[in-house]
Amino acid sequence: MKKVALTVAVLALGLAACESKTENAVENAGVENAVEADANAMGESVDNALDAAGNAVDNAAEAVDNAADAADNAM
Repeated sequence: MKKVALTVAVLALGLAACESKTENAVENAGVENAVEADANAMGESVDNALDAAGNAVDNAAEAVDNAADAADNAM
């Protein structure tokens, strides 16, 4: 009977230890997912900013070409 009681006590302690680790793992996974989502959002924002900068450069180059054409036509 003592062996059964001891086995039950050990199992109960093991389950209690696993429960806290499981809660920590769930909490850590939530934090990790939030960080990953933030990193993805930042990466997307950087990509959008680079696209906008590239478009601005293209537009400026087109404006310079148009100005050069206008100057040639005026002559």
